[in-house]
Amino acid sequence: QVQLVESGGGLVQPGGSLRLSCAASGVIFSFNNMAWYRQAPGKQRELVAQISRGGSTNYADSVTGRFTISRDTAKNTVALQMNNLKPEDTAVYYCHAVNVIGQTSWGQGTQVTVSS
Repeated sequence: QVQLVESGGGLVQPGGSLRLSCAASGVIFSFNNMAWYRQAPGKQRELVAQISRGGSTNYADSVTGRFTISRDTAKNTVALQMNNLKPEDTAVYYCHAVNVIGQTSWGQGTQVTVSS
């Protein structure tokens, strides 16, 4: 069974940076898309950034130009570099992956809080 484990969340002041990492274990079938989602209190979970196996990326409009997603396909890891963080970026961030046979996996989430 695939397990995704996120790390790197925490408390940061507005304008600061954080780097989230996600490592997968128990991988049998390689991943196609890997992504980061987030869910703020009282809101639906939303896609933040996605990266394909070939390296194509797409971002939510709200984070374009501030966040960068990257992956190491050989190591089954994905990262999210978050710069110029804003209070509205406060949320639980989840790692997500879809393997080549269509199975999806979610991490347990890591809290990101942007506050002065």
